[in-house]
Amino acid sequence: MISILYSLFFFLHPIHISVTEINFSEKDKALQVTSRIFIDDLELAIRAQRNEPELDLIEPKNGLNTENMVKEYVTRHVFVKLDGKLQKLNFLGMEREDPALICYIEIENVKKLKTIEVRNDIIMEIHDDQSSIVHVTYKGPVKSMRLMRATPVGTITFTEK
Repeated sequence: MISILYSLFFFLHPIHISVTEINFSEKDKALQVTSRIFIDDLELAIRAQRNEPELDLIEPKNGLNTENMVKEYVTRHVFVKLDGKLQKLNFLGMEREDPALICYIEIENVKKLKTIEVRNDIIMEIHDDQSSIVHVTYKGPVKSMRLMRATPVGTITFTEK
């Protein structure tokens, strides 16, 4: 009986997580960023940001556009610094892959870097237990960090070989 209640608890209590992958493209001299965010959580966050409790993110009304709302939200909640310098994020677009939205972002003109600092507080204003997992691939193995409400910023240092 206890195992059934335990299983039921985890079934009813969703995991609040987003996953962001940052990959260096030597050919394009750019960081290519892919962020996966659960649609239901993102909708709650955008509703709160816009103060529109009835907003339907996937099928918005009143001339609203899903991609524009997502772009506005994401670019307010994700920041990247390379070697201490804030970078411009180019929101390239998004696609739906139920139950998530995948956002595509690019940081251009990246030749080399020693440190990357990422601030990602997506959905953290909605869920206390929200985690943002960030994977960075730059000239070597993947390095990862977990960002949470108490620590929404993380830094990875790369050493030359």
